[in-house]
Amino acid sequence: MANFQFPQQTAFYKGKVRDVYTVNNKWLVMVASNRISAFDVILPEPIPYKGQVLNQVAAYMLDATKDICPNWLVDTPAPNVAIGKKCVPFKIEMVVRGNLTGHAWRTYSSGKRILCGVTMPDGMKENDFFPAPIITPSTKAEEGHDEDISKDEIITKGLATEEDWAVLEKYALALFARGKEIAAKRGLILVDTKYEFGKLGDEIYLMDEVHTPDSSRYFYADGYEERQASGERQKQLSKEFVREWLIANNFMGKTGQTVPVMNADWVQTISNRYIELYEQVIGAPFVPQQLSDDETHERILQSLKKNGVV
Repeated sequence: MANFQFPQQTAFYKGKVRDVYTVNNKWLVMVASNRISAFDVILPEPIPYKGQVLNQVAAYMLDATKDICPNWLVDTPAPNVAIGKKCVPFKIEMVVRGNLTGHAWRTYSSGKRILCGVTMPDGMKENDFFPAPIITPSTKAEEGHDEDISKDEIITKGLATEEDWAVLEKYALALFARGKEIAAKRGLILVDTKYEFGKLGDEIYLMDEVHTPDSSRYFYADGYEERQASGERQKQLSKEFVREWLIANNFMGKTGQTVPVMNADWVQTISNRYIELYEQVIGAPFVPQQLSDDETHERILQSLKKNGVV
């Protein structure tokens, strides 16, 4: 993927899956690549159309939740590009969990009942619904692994004030409820997700991607109860199948471990799963688009000019 240059560009950051350009210190151009990461490690092979899927699902969900809280997005001039307002980010991720799955289940099955200061009830099985969604925040690490953190630690460390935390909590739970409503209409259960927030002046904005396969986990609603009753694995749409494949191949991002080889068939399988999630969540066929770097660059420039950025 090309490294672009824009008028009045003031910074560039290459994230795990996105290239982020800062323009005039006030705007962000986010280019979603086809890179894929798991356990905070970028895997060796790109996934066709993954960037487009992430960008378009995020744009759809940001539009569908803009009545709940303000968000950063202003334009999506290309299939894998989003342009929006630069906020001062909170260095935490608001992880909301509706079901006992993934990291929460691994914690629970080890015998622990407290995660990020939240007590999980006894007697639960993997993938059961919590009595009500819980928030289990994590730190937003500049490098390496994100770490679990509690509400009290967040406030004590100055990562958010009590007043800001109250708003973050309200927004996160309301966004999760909306996400579950949208998912239910498509025959899905939004299982867990993460939100990132920032401030523009005194106002809190929702940032980054929302309810995408990289930030969220979905189960198919049809047959969920039966699978729970029989102890079967839930049928899901998310990136978890990639993590499970890595774990099965003895890789969890730990020092000394080697990322397993990703052959062409496996890469195509991952791409197909991302497209499946797009079509299931959006309720419309996925239309693959591949623009040249020059055309992408030109579309971004036109959008920046249209919005008075440059």
